[in-house]
Amino acid sequence: MNEHLAELLNRLPAYLGGHLLLSLAALGCGLVISLPLGVLASRRPRLAECALGVAGVVQTVPSLALLALMVLVLAGRIGFLPAFIALTLYSVLPILANTITGIRGVDPSLTEAARGLGMTSRQTLLRVELPLAAPVIIAGIRTATVLVVGTATLVTPVGGVSLGNYIFGGLESLNHLATVFGCVLAAVLAIVLDQLVRLLELAARRRSRPLAWAGAAGLLLVLAGGLYEPAKRLFEPATERAVIATGPFTEQHVLDAVLARRLEDAGFRVDRRPGTSEGIQFLALFHDQVDCIVNYTGNVWTLLMKREDFKDSRQTLAEVREYLRKEHGVVCLGPLGFENAYAIAVPNDVARELDGSLENLAAWAKRRRGKLRIGGDSQFFTRPEWTRLRELYGLYDGKIEELAMDPTLMYGAVRDGQVDVIVAYTSDGRIPAYGLEVLKDPQRAFPPYDAILLLSPAASRRPGLKEALGPLVDAVRLEAMRKANYRVDVDHWTARRAAEELLERIGLEK
Repeated sequence: MNEHLAELLNRLPAYLGGHLLLSLAALGCGLVISLPLGVLASRRPRLAECALGVAGVVQTVPSLALLALMVLVLAGRIGFLPAFIALTLYSVLPILANTITGIRGVDPSLTEAARGLGMTSRQTLLRVELPLAAPVIIAGIRTATVLVVGTATLVTPVGGVSLGNYIFGGLESLNHLATVFGCVLAAVLAIVLDQLVRLLELAARRRSRPLAWAGAAGLLLVLAGGLYEPAKRLFEPATERAVIATGPFTEQHVLDAVLARRLEDAGFRVDRRPGTSEGIQFLALFHDQVDCIVNYTGNVWTLLMKREDFKDSRQTLAEVREYLRKEHGVVCLGPLGFENAYAIAVPNDVARELDGSLENLAAWAKRRRGKLRIGGDSQFFTRPEWTRLRELYGLYDGKIEELAMDPTLMYGAVRDGQVDVIVAYTSDGRIPAYGLEVLKDPQRAFPPYDAILLLSPAASRRPGLKEALGPLVDAVRLEAMRKANYRVDVDHWTARRAAEELLERIGLEK
């Protein structure tokens, strides 16, 4: 079997189970909120207007923004809880709107007849209004189901586990099989759940018990199959859990597998959160929601410490270590042994024109026709390093065009002439593979970006965890990390296989 396909199938129970658990829990909570509120609002026009307005405002908030907001509101909690709350809020509007519309759409003569027969308001609601409104309400549930299942693929950046992990991971490593696999599975899941709810809608319209039982049985079957993996964990032997969060690019996926292997060999049950955004990682680490991450000194220096003065690698590491310990109780085990810094990369022929230095970039840009097209990751152009780079080397707004793009795509873009220069990562294996060269930075626009291993306050006190990860400190050289990244990005190895080779190369393979 294809190695990549085997890896995808191996992760399917966990990802599908996480996706189903999250989606169905959010839909269930949405129903509990929306149905009573819809019944109440159907009798009070002002309440209906207010409730629908609030639910409508929630729908206008972009999905990723709402997910990130939930992490902030919950003081750094990542994973299931912030995703569950966000998806529950998204599920409310379709169900609420259809409940109000369905009840208001019942023929008034029927409700009058019910009252004439001596029915109470409650009996009229349960025996007349809700049964007649059921098809419209269930149609709203169908809409909410498709919306929630689709939105659940976006929970990866906040540490959620879903089929979206396939999609994000595939996009980040140009693994098209993983991307298509995740998209197809998410679509199939949405269609299956939608059709099962449709059976319940038909049962309500036709007053058919067999259809109702068929729909309910199908939902139970999907629920049992999808939640098998999460339920199985409840009966596994009790072992200490270790949570790893890693970022959304190749190097972090490889290091995710490295950390997991070391912890599993030490007897920990590893809970991996790949693709978690950088800011969310720090929040979760500070609040003991994850146990360990690999990050970079330059990120802490500029983003957390808000420092604009740059120092050498040794001083930066010392001050970063002290800041994390004093301000957040985070323990820095030490540097892994390599640096993954920002750097300006260009094709080899352009590097020769520029004499290999950033000092000649502005003059070269002026001689060219049009603006200088600079590609970088989505966050770089908002970072202080970009402001410093422009000031030091005379790159003014009128002469440049900023192109934010996925890091996976920018190396091919500069090689193929779609952009003129890129803001590359120095440990990326595609720099030599794609015939690129990093320009010298004599003015030191970029701070040091040594990879460092960080433990949360609680994790630093847990026996066995430091011992398992400690041997990685100062063990990974730049050439070894660049080779591992090359294996994934160019040779199309899985991150797990590249991690195994890396561990063997540095002498830590079990």
